[in-house]
Amino acid sequence: MDLTHLGHSCLLIDVADQRILIDPGTFSDFAEVRDVTAILVTHQHPDHVDPERLPALLEANPPAKLWLEPQAADTVADALGPATDRAGRMSSGQVIELGAAGVTPVGQRHAVIHDYVPRIDNLGVVVRADGEPTLFHPGDALDADPGDVDVLCAPVNAPWARAADTVEFVRRIAPRRTVPIHDGLLNDTGRAMYLGHIGNFGAEGGIEVLDLRGAGRTTL
Repeated sequence: MDLTHLGHSCLLIDVADQRILIDPGTFSDFAEVRDVTAILVTHQHPDHVDPERLPALLEANPPAKLWLEPQAADTVADALGPATDRAGRMSSGQVIELGAAGVTPVGQRHAVIHDYVPRIDNLGVVVRADGEPTLFHPGDALDADPGDVDVLCAPVNAPWARAADTVEFVRRIAPRRTVPIHDGLLNDTGRAMYLGHIGNFGAEGGIEVLDLRGAGRTTL
């Protein structure tokens, strides 16, 4: 499995001859990504799916099938136009077969931001392939149960998450390592502080934090 962090919550996964792009949103740089076979969208917020750039992404990647959380599918339908025939709706617990890889959506609801923002749906995604690490990208929620996970994409900072929430999330999932995501609101100093909390307290004795920002394609 190879991972490329394209900014904020956008991750490119190369696994089992598949190229899977997750959450191409407004904070992320995915314009040059090619040969994608599947695009996964966890929820409708623009930092996870950019309706304006989504049609160009599909045009540049003709084989790609788009899989969206259902409310997100409704949100981007007008922007997709004729490309709507390449879009499918995910549901919690289904298994999406992508060649020798499988994607399982998990969870249901976005984390609470505050009482004055309507709560929406969110589907995390678990990526599995025989002989490869199992990876969980939660989108914007910390309550789903992905099962055994080798690599946890851990949201670092958000209006809906405290450092305490993130640390407890990492401890509950108990992966072998974490990959920081959802970090687009932070400067370098603040980001380093958050990563320190995750690494030092995400497990008894600490946990490996694999920081992929600016690292390019990285083999696990």
